[in-house]
Amino acid sequence: MLFLPPPALLMSFAPAGAAKIPLSMLIVFVSAKLLADLSERLGQPGIVGEILAGILVGPSVLGWLAPDAFLSALSDLGAMLLLFRVGLEVKSSELLKVGGTAMLVACLGVVAPFLLGAAILSAWGASVKEAIFVGASMVATSVGITAQVLSARGLLHELSSKIILAAAVIDDVLGLLVLAVVSSITHGRVDLLQLGATAVAASTFTLIVARWGAPAMGRVVPRLDRTLRVAEARFVVAMGLLFSLALLAVYTGVAAIVGAFLAGLALGESAGPRERYLVQGVSELLVPFFLVGIGLHVDLSAFAHAATAALALVLLAAAIVSKFIGCGLGALHLGRTDAIRVGIGMAPRGEVGMVVAQIGLDFRVLSAASYAVVVFMSVATTLIAPVLMKMAYRQSPAPVLPESEEVLPLG
Repeated sequence: MLFLPPPALLMSFAPAGAAKIPLSMLIVFVSAKLLADLSERLGQPGIVGEILAGILVGPSVLGWLAPDAFLSALSDLGAMLLLFRVGLEVKSSELLKVGGTAMLVACLGVVAPFLLGAAILSAWGASVKEAIFVGASMVATSVGITAQVLSARGLLHELSSKIILAAAVIDDVLGLLVLAVVSSITHGRVDLLQLGATAVAASTFTLIVARWGAPAMGRVVPRLDRTLRVAEARFVVAMGLLFSLALLAVYTGVAAIVGAFLAGLALGESAGPRERYLVQGVSELLVPFFLVGIGLHVDLSAFAHAATAALALVLLAAAIVSKFIGCGLGALHLGRTDAIRVGIGMAPRGEVGMVVAQIGLDFRVLSAASYAVVVFMSVATTLIAPVLMKMAYRQSPAPVLPESEEVLPLG
């Protein structure tokens, strides 16, 4: 039985009025960093501690915080900054070289989880619509989680890491199409023309930025730096591009974090140490809100029934195995080691699975129990994957401190 503080203590922590913003930020940021430090001391990735911090301060344990619009906004900003920072450390030309393998990995990593998830829910007695929605929630990989682990360990240069990042971006586009089809089936109509237009727009946007973004920014950024008189002009340009491409990504149908990642790719070859250092500082502030936000959505009370708990464990195992086998097979020609790394790196669902689950709940397709199970699966894969990735990459060389983490003078 979990220890819960007295109601009066909970009330004293409940953010309200003028204290809401600073108190919420204090609770999230400090708890995230404390548990990240504890996690690192125990030999585990710090990201695990930050997600557990969300479960601890969330409704299921201490009840200090619950998901709301303010924390969701900070979470979205944290995710965008994280992917932008990762994009800065990766060359777009290197990702394009592994495009064929990444496409195969992404496709197999979509088909296998969808079919297995839908089959499990059907065998459990769920309706066809509910089964396919749960299958859809298992499709897309949370690139933010994997990217954070790889970046923190200095592993973005590894071949398997490049495949994971490229496949996760493709995965997002495919996941969007799967969700669109499933949603259309739920409403009794499938608009093939609209689906085709969405697929073309999303794919075209991604390919154009990935292919020509870096050369274009290599010419534009120096000119803007000479023209602008504002302080930290290059950083201002970087932030402007980040939010512009995130917005365009949403309009073309993919997630804002994909646009943020592509913005980082576009600036990766023209950004200097100063801009990287500033981006690192901002992301260190905001990324904990993204990670804690995942943990805040966990509702442990939903597992009071043995049947729900059993379904959650079965679905969790299926979520990990389906990505491991499907994505691993797509990378098997690279060798066993890289195939294992890719299979594990594509496992976390994070916020992606929870978004699909929320849509299913809003459509009244998912029951409360199924929604809780999908959220559990999303969070649990996010917690387990970093631990497995640490094991899979244990033979890689020690990380080198990136330029963005060097202490640079102002100016």
